[in-house]
Amino acid sequence: MSHILIADDDVSILASLRLFLKMEGFKVTTASNPGEVEYFIKSQDIALALIDLNYKLDTTSGEEGLTLTQKLKSLDPDLAIICMTGWATVEIAVEVMKRGAGDFVQKPWENERLLAIINAQLAIREQKLKNLRLNEENKTLKQQIAAIDGNDLVAHSSVMKNLLSTIEQVAKTDINILITGENGTGKSLLASYIHSISERKSDSFVAVNMGAITETLFESEMFGHVKGAYTDAKENRIGRVELAQSGTLFLDEIANIPLTQQAKLLRLLEEHQFEKVGSSKTQQADIRLVSATNANLEDMVTDKSFRQDLLYRLNTFVIEIPSLKARGEDILPMAKAFIIKSANRYKKRAPELSDIAKQQLITYEWPGNVRELSHTIERATLLAQDEILSEHLMLKNEQPVHSAVAHESKENDFNDMSMDDIEKSVIESRLRQNKGNALDAAKSLGMSRSAFYRRLDKFGI
Repeated sequence: MSHILIADDDVSILASLRLFLKMEGFKVTTASNPGEVEYFIKSQDIALALIDLNYKLDTTSGEEGLTLTQKLKSLDPDLAIICMTGWATVEIAVEVMKRGAGDFVQKPWENERLLAIINAQLAIREQKLKNLRLNEENKTLKQQIAAIDGNDLVAHSSVMKNLLSTIEQVAKTDINILITGENGTGKSLLASYIHSISERKSDSFVAVNMGAITETLFESEMFGHVKGAYTDAKENRIGRVELAQSGTLFLDEIANIPLTQQAKLLRLLEEHQFEKVGSSKTQQADIRLVSATNANLEDMVTDKSFRQDLLYRLNTFVIEIPSLKARGEDILPMAKAFIIKSANRYKKRAPELSDIAKQQLITYEWPGNVRELSHTIERATLLAQDEILSEHLMLKNEQPVHSAVAHESKENDFNDMSMDDIEKSVIESRLRQNKGNALDAAKSLGMSRSAFYRRLDKFGI
């Protein structure tokens, strides 16, 4: 139901238009002067303003209405505006269009023509908003609508079969889901799978890496902003919550939300409402929330770095993804699926796995879980011809060595490495030492959360 604001200083006109438009199914608010119009535009979600050009201060020039039109466009560039007056001239009609009105109506009006103009302006506004949403998606979110590749989700092991059976029941509800598990276990893939079998599958799946959003930009990224909200806000921006409207919002690395911003997310989950930065308009959020983390949120609650009330909102249902080591039956089927996918990508025939390669894949510890397996198989598929051999996998099972020998070996390795290779090696080592916990790994290196995540992105870890 579109919300229309009618502005006129004639009470009989307000009553007549209010009755007519309400009968046509619109939500209607009325105002009798420019001050009231500005108040309603700032405080309510108005789609279209039908405004008179002349009020008490002036009865013929239309200057009040022209000034008001320009002001309304500055307050809300997406607002549809139709001007009306009993003193119409070609000059005034041209001027109102220059100031931002979409159309012009002369009093007395014909109801059918007025309704046609209103519907046309609302349709234009809706198309503009759709285009804005599409542009925003293309610019900042490359993969909004989830496309699940059947080869990506493998469940031959009993533990995964049981997990997917549970997910199929939960996905059809709208309860909030928290996915936990080590780094690289496939939490993002599982989140998009949940969306694909939910009642919201025909709408957007919006994924947000909370570790990559700085504290200062949190509100703008999540809720959007209006033009002029701050120095660099040169145009309106749609936030991730609005992009996910009617669909699923996936917040990855949820533990990385700064404590100062957690209250804002809590309000979204409790009241299903939000405001864009720089706007006082309250918008409704119809989303399904799925979040993921490899951190222990209960420990973070204990040390007061995560709000307990927010945790209770997030963990209505908790899904823990097992490590790849715990689902050994899935390793070879998953490896074969990755071979086919990689071969298609590089336009070559898919090589077979040798018996030795199969044995290595099964016995390897896989500290990087599914992500490490995927990268290993992609590299091996690229290098191999007809068969993937041990040397194509390049797996190194770590063996305990004397510290001095280990130090000398590491030093010799570093002699042949670039600075980027050394940095990547150290980061991967710290991630293994901290069992995939990115926050702990960052702390051990004396790095900030955002700096650490920038390096993960840089090295494709």
